[in-house]
Amino acid sequence: MSPASVFIAGPASWNTIVVLDRLPEPVPHMQFAEDTWETVGGTSAGKALALTGLGRSTLLYALTGDDDAGARVRDALTSAGVPTRWGRSTVTERHLNLMTREGGRVSLYLASPSATDGEDDAELRAIMARADAIVLDLAAEPLRLLPLARETGRPVWVDVHDYDGDADFHRPFIEAADAVFCNADRLADPVAFLRSVVSAGAGLAVCTLGAEGAVAVDAAGEVHRVPAIPVEVVDTNGAGDTFLAGVLDARLSGLSVPDALHAGSRTAAAVLGTRHLHPLLDAVL
Repeated sequence: MSPASVFIAGPASWNTIVVLDRLPEPVPHMQFAEDTWETVGGTSAGKALALTGLGRSTLLYALTGDDDAGARVRDALTSAGVPTRWGRSTVTERHLNLMTREGGRVSLYLASPSATDGEDDAELRAIMARADAIVLDLAAEPLRLLPLARETGRPVWVDVHDYDGDADFHRPFIEAADAVFCNADRLADPVAFLRSVVSAGAGLAVCTLGAEGAVAVDAAGEVHRVPAIPVEVVDTNGAGDTFLAGVLDARLSGLSVPDALHAGSRTAAAVLGTRHLHPLLDAVL
């Protein structure tokens, strides 16, 4: 197998999506779903699908169990053309996502794999060392891989999602990263946070702003903004992951930060019209 340009480690899950007219209030009540379906989920699966769709050679490393959910995830991603290396787990990650048409979401984690014992670390380190970039997503196994990734000297990209600026679990990812992505859901001042990340050593920090696009701070401290592309939204799952994939692909192709942000915006817009993580799944699920 030829070296992958991007190595991605993190979650690939089997998700149940439930669309509601509003997110549930914390009181006993009954609601009727407007729609529901099952599909592949997981932040790393979303990035791998997007990069594969862009033609960027990619290897997804994820943990699945010997269960029905794991078989569905593996079969779907293989059928979609995503190169994968599966680690062993007692369970496959599963989510129940409560969604609104406007993009509101509550994700309930039904099962989540633990980190492995590291028996394959020599092989994984060799794969990472040959990659142009390494993406490590929030999960126990990527957290364990952080030191190995840094040893390779390859650029490390992380996506800390709805970081609130304080959560302990996210900090090792941020401290190890050359590029940090997040969303603004729990940040009072996204630009201030991005500046702090760059001041601490990252070369790029980006915050997605939903319908308002995204904002970034580069290594020189310059702030860049990009608008979202208006599209008819079917499902917002995976949009942030696809945005990161678009930016990463563009940066590896030599584009400037502003041009890469626009590339990410275009890539994200392309997945909002499908109820799967990426149109590559439309033909297999």
